Amino acid sequence: MNEEALQALLEQIAAGTTSPSAGVARLRRLPFEDLGFARLDHHRRLRQGAAEVILGQGKTPAQVAAIARAASGEPAGVPGNVLVTRATEAMYEAVLAALPEAVWHPLPRAITVERVPRTRGHGTVVVVAAGTSDLSVAEEAALTADMLGGPVETIWDCGVAGLHRLLAEVERLQRARAIVVAAGMEGALPSVVGGLVAAPVIAVPTSVGYGTSWGGMAALLGMLNSCASNVAVVNIDNGFGAGFVAASINRG
Repeated sequence: MNEEALQALLEQIAAGTTSPSAGVARLRRLPFEDLGFARLDHHRRLRQGAAEVILGQGKTPAQVAAIARAASGEPAGVPGNVLVTRATEAMYEAVLAALPEAVWHPLPRAITVERVPRTRGHGTVVVVAAGTSDLSVAEEAALTADMLGGPVETIWDCGVAGLHRLLAEVERLQRARAIVVAAGMEGALPSVVGGLVAAPVIAVPTSVGYGTSWGGMAALLGMLNSCASNVAVVNIDNGFGAGFVAASINRG
């Protein structure tokens, strides 16, 4: 449920094309829908501008499918888009059986269902990946931002070991309203990007690196100590969080 859908429903009731009882039935699921094992927050888009996103990790395929079905507006609710993160192919098969328009995104391990136009922001979100090994996290950020407040442009494989690759994209970076940078190893790339642009930079440390990277801790600490004042940092491998923040900035 969003403001446009609520306005349309009230206008239908006022015009007599929808009965008050039918309107009550559609609104009964606000502010949440109790599925027994989960309480789906249908009210979230009204509060935050973006619908609840489903974290697949830790859930069974049947649970994910049931939540996705409810989030999509089935069987009698207001249609909505669905994003499932940290999903598996088994979860996708279960969602696909319930929602034939479901799409599997293997690299970010995500499932999407689109039933209404995507939310668009005031500018562009640019997602940057330092190396090909960072792509799964960067793709998660890009897909999240594109679903919740794009449009999104991507720049892949431009880490500090070959800085000329990044400098070739400075004009695109400087046009962005928000930038996400995913990098592992020593995590230096967000500081470089931050020094080139006025837009906020959301840094995502990835767990890519050799022994003393400590599973992304070295990159996280490097990003937290960035000398670029426009850099903020999310958790290790949290492409979803970075994409969500970037989309929020672009919608604001």
